[in-house]
Amino acid sequence: MKKNPYPGKLIAFEGLDGSGLTTQAKFLKNFLEAKGVNVILTKEPTQESSVAKEIQEILSHKKEMDPFEFQKLFAKDREEHLNNVIIPALKQNKWVISDRYAFSSFAFGAKNEKEMEEIIKLNENFLMPDLVVFLKVSPEICIERIKKRGEEMKLFEKKEKLEKVFQNYLKLQNRFTNFEIIDGEKSIEEVSKQIQNIIQSKFNL
Repeated sequence: MKKNPYPGKLIAFEGLDGSGLTTQAKFLKNFLEAKGVNVILTKEPTQESSVAKEIQEILSHKKEMDPFEFQKLFAKDREEHLNNVIIPALKQNKWVISDRYAFSSFAFGAKNEKEMEEIIKLNENFLMPDLVVFLKVSPEICIERIKKRGEEMKLFEKKEKLEKVFQNYLKLQNRFTNFEIIDGEKSIEEVSKQIQNIIQSKFNL
């Protein structure tokens, strides 16, 4: 992946579903805005891309597709997301917080090392975030949180699958720079404080 050459910063939140990504992304947006930073909060997969509808149909079991072809859809969605939303904002010196990014594809899409390499290659021309925040929450706790929200379990939210995804995420720490692991099992406020401390230290805020 390529280093961000633009004046703005790209921060990606990663983790299992139920790990608190959306909540913590919003908390960080509020924290940065209080410091005078212009922030855009966005999410992947997007709802606007040319393949967004097809991705949702597959995630909701309404349609089936070969796993690697499915990853190509995610890459296409990401390409449009970068070109239409992320890069224009970074050029304007805005900070972009993305609730999921390419690392979700690497962790959720790969059953083995070979598949992970293929998916990483599929995303090799995209921007590397200035910071990746991985909220480390066990699959058991994530599943409990999802059930409490009363949400239907999607394709990637089966326990055995999440165990594999969890292990894949841990491997990514050694593969990529700017990858920070946060204990996401603490209280919402404690997790937010951990993230704020990293942001202040890394970007001298």
